[in-house]
Amino acid sequence: MSSTPTPPDAAAETAPGPAAATDPVPVEEAVAVELTDVHKHYGDTRAVDGVSFAVRRGEFFGLLGPNGAGKTTLVEIMEGLREADSGTVAVLGCPPWPRNLALLPRIGLQTQASAFFVRLTAREHLRTVAALYGAPRDAAERTLGVVGLTEHGDTQVEGLSGGQRQRLAIASALVHEPELIFLDEPTAALDPQARRDLWQVLRKLKGEGRTIVYTTHHLDEAETLCDRVAIIVDGCVTALDTPAKLVAAGSGNTRLLVPAERLTEARARQIPGVFDVQVDGDVVVLETTDPGPVLSAVDAVAGLQGVRTRTPSLEDVYLQLTASGDR
Repeated sequence: MSSTPTPPDAAAETAPGPAAATDPVPVEEAVAVELTDVHKHYGDTRAVDGVSFAVRRGEFFGLLGPNGAGKTTLVEIMEGLREADSGTVAVLGCPPWPRNLALLPRIGLQTQASAFFVRLTAREHLRTVAALYGAPRDAAERTLGVVGLTEHGDTQVEGLSGGQRQRLAIASALVHEPELIFLDEPTAALDPQARRDLWQVLRKLKGEGRTIVYTTHHLDEAETLCDRVAIIVDGCVTALDTPAKLVAAGSGNTRLLVPAERLTEARARQIPGVFDVQVDGDVVVLETTDPGPVLSAVDAVAGLQGVRTRTPSLEDVYLQLTASGDR
């Protein structure tokens, strides 16, 4: 782990200018991670069942799925922490298993159970991690700035808040400037403001062109940050595309949320164009494919004060796929 990140290929550095500008990037260099028909079983349980996809270099790639869907096993296979039963895996052009020491300086890992030197300060912790990777001493200070922890650099790790520890875990994955970063639920258990603050860190990493493989249960987060997402159900990829295309291909239904004291469920069902009505707490939810006429009808019956509209989102697509389990 004492080596530094692998430099660009020497041939690419010395290639003539015109050729470098016009020649297409070789496929193997444009892909950071590639899985082909990967399987992993635990007894009769198919944790990963024939998964194939590729993550492009510089891409922010999300893995979504319910607990037990196989996401963690899949990420551990990509990280080289677990061996696949069959199929092929390439990470930065190399097989990650058996444990590939040459890959370690080129990848960064943040897990929900990230280990810390808790008696050290945040700055000392990062300096220690940087030394393990052979990164320069000033890398710790630079990375504290990246994740917004500079002013907490002299705070002992055990004295940091949950959100600050999450930032430190990401900093530990970044301090050696890896080409590929794996982030596992980096905003889990954070309050809304801390989660939004961390989004800014993740956007900055994306803007730097880092390749990021990212798992989350926050669908709004994935829709905001990810270039593409793969939805995993029962060890299989059930959908893979950009969030916008997944939403467009899903249900086109719009929901109107009307205060329940202003509109009864029975009256809502009489409105033309409404094909489903549900009562959710203090609102009546009307589902329609043509919201304009329905809004006019609601206005005539109950007025529009307090009425909200909800257009389809990635969460709707996710719930449809994970509820049915359809492949």
